[in-house]
Amino acid sequence: MTAPRRLVPIVFVILAIITVGMSIVRTNAEQAATMTEAAQAFLETLTPAQRDATLFSFNGEDRLDWHFIPRERKGVPLKTMTSGQREAALALVQASLSAEGYDKSERIRQLEQILYEREGRDIRDAQLYFFMIFGEPSTTGTWAWRYEGHHISHSWTVINGELSSTTPQFFGANPGYVREGHSAGERVLGREEHLARSLLGTLSGDNLKAAMLTDEAPEDILTSAERQAAMQDDVGVSYTQLNSSQQEMLWTLIEEYAAVQPVQIAEERLGKVRAAGLNNIKFGWMGGVYEGEPHYYRVQGPTFLIEYDNVQNEANHIHSVWRDFDGDFGRDVLAAHYQARPHSTRNAD
Repeated sequence: MTAPRRLVPIVFVILAIITVGMSIVRTNAEQAATMTEAAQAFLETLTPAQRDATLFSFNGEDRLDWHFIPRERKGVPLKTMTSGQREAALALVQASLSAEGYDKSERIRQLEQILYEREGRDIRDAQLYFFMIFGEPSTTGTWAWRYEGHHISHSWTVINGELSSTTPQFFGANPGYVREGHSAGERVLGREEHLARSLLGTLSGDNLKAAMLTDEAPEDILTSAERQAAMQDDVGVSYTQLNSSQQEMLWTLIEEYAAVQPVQIAEERLGKVRAAGLNNIKFGWMGGVYEGEPHYYRVQGPTFLIEYDNVQNEANHIHSVWRDFDGDFGRDVLAAHYQARPHSTRNAD
């Protein structure tokens, strides 16, 4: 099957807009509009049945029901789409992430083929990535969407035409390091490990003692797929204890997680981190300190939490996440919005 001929130009227009716009720093509203237009173009390619399967109430429970494991999911997967629909769907992902973020997302998706070749299980499928849209995409309204499958879960929330939230943001990788086959050497989340390990390697004395939380790493990220992330124990080496070079290394690590979002959105996220106080950020490590040993680290500030865990499959299976304590799913902005306008989208689909 192919997409209806009249819809193909829409896809090409969106792809052209995205390609040209990759190097352009957009305002928040412009970025939200680009994403909205891509979502509208994607919906235009769908059959009525597919559209019904993709659209959900903004205020329903489904918007908060996220996860990163292989499981049954609602929404429409790439697997059931025509080639034209798939192009429009991936154009929406591309419109929502930075070029770096989209590349990372696609490389993670392709790891499913390696797992399929190894295990032969149908659940390992690079096409089992689902699209859900909550509310009606609008450049002035309130809506959200999620892109999700094994080791990928991204949520975007638009409120009154502004991109208000891009978390929870989850990336995983299995295998973390591909040791054999046609993709040998692939290490999708290599920088996330390298930057943290490099920082740890510069620590000594009391700072190293403060950073090393336990000798054993947890089996997974501690916040799992909770709808609201809980602040973890206030332990680790603090930003104020680091020298200027180490502070820069910690900031570079934080930037790595933010950089998967478009430039302006990443800068806004980092601006919130700065506003809450860099001196309040702590870095903690659990588990082994040598490559190949199970390990975990986190970076926590007053408003955010980064977690990274590499324990499963003999420390070759990575889970990483950025959570905003009050801002996941746009929770903080929505609360203020509803307080100011009690009869607004609270009751809308």
